[in-house]
Amino acid sequence: MKTLTLVVPCFNSAAYLHRCLDSLVQCGDDLEVLVVDDGSHDETGAIAEAYAERFPGTVRVIHQPNGGHGSAINTGLEHATGQYLKVVDSDDWLDVEALGRVLDSLRTMVADGADVDMVVSNFVYEKVDKRNKKAMRYRGVLPTGRVFSWDDVGQFGPSQYILMHSLIYRTDLLRECGLRLPEHTFYVDNLYAYVPLAHVERIVYLDEDLYRYFIGRSDQSVNESVMIGRVDQQLRINRMMIDHVGRVRRQPGISMGLCRYLIHYAEIVSAVSSVLLVRAGTVEARALKDGFWREVERDDPWLYRRLRRRSVLGQITNLPGRPGRGISMLAYRAAQWAVGFN
Repeated sequence: MKTLTLVVPCFNSAAYLHRCLDSLVQCGDDLEVLVVDDGSHDETGAIAEAYAERFPGTVRVIHQPNGGHGSAINTGLEHATGQYLKVVDSDDWLDVEALGRVLDSLRTMVADGADVDMVVSNFVYEKVDKRNKKAMRYRGVLPTGRVFSWDDVGQFGPSQYILMHSLIYRTDLLRECGLRLPEHTFYVDNLYAYVPLAHVERIVYLDEDLYRYFIGRSDQSVNESVMIGRVDQQLRINRMMIDHVGRVRRQPGISMGLCRYLIHYAEIVSAVSSVLLVRAGTVEARALKDGFWREVERDDPWLYRRLRRRSVLGQITNLPGRPGRGISMLAYRAAQWAVGFN
């Protein structure tokens, strides 16, 4: 059994797949690279097959009809043979030296029987035409050098959270928790980084800048104008996250540290949803925003107050009237500059 499977979901990725795969195949035979070609119409499949021929002990390729990002991750999880699993989007890449060190750490954990459920590492925003790189690190929030639980986790900053890019899961944990991501839906990476957490008990933080998150392409799903056009899917994922934390927080004996983090993540995603709808600037978009929050208030009044009334992000992004919308946009632009996202 391999130590780590890297699942690479691909759709029409020919322009950048070489860069991604070149960063994944240099760390020996203890690594599985599982490329899932999600119905591409370009040379993605042929490129992936060429790597499988060059690295037969490392790279495998699965071709499937188009089902979206979630479907490709589901397929990767079904076929993974590694003890641990990480998703690497085909336009991103990993730092080769950091990957080698992370693999060494994973091997040590396995050899010691540490039974770690989740490994967190850093990621770096690689923005088009930007020399200065913004890194998402967790120093001072997550303990280093030991296995810890949710109750050992500190306070996350307002724009600090654990994205899919930060995560390595124990493969069997994902299977045991029944993770199944929606198909033909954008932004399911939020669910991937959210739903399994209630099943995670043993965590390790490796302070390595492992993942390079490439942003700034005009056609990218996290481009602001693209997100506004797909805001219905953003709201769908947002609502699924709120429903999930609403169930988890009611479970007896649930970790308070886990609940704090799940609410924090839901705050950030809800704030993004609100600002996108404000940014759209239409009567229909404002009605969608108001309807979204009415549904949350109806279904979980406590969580509504926590996300919208007691949260600084919730308050800033839902101020009334034209001045309020202006303040919301200023806060959003400041976050874009500070963190480095689109």
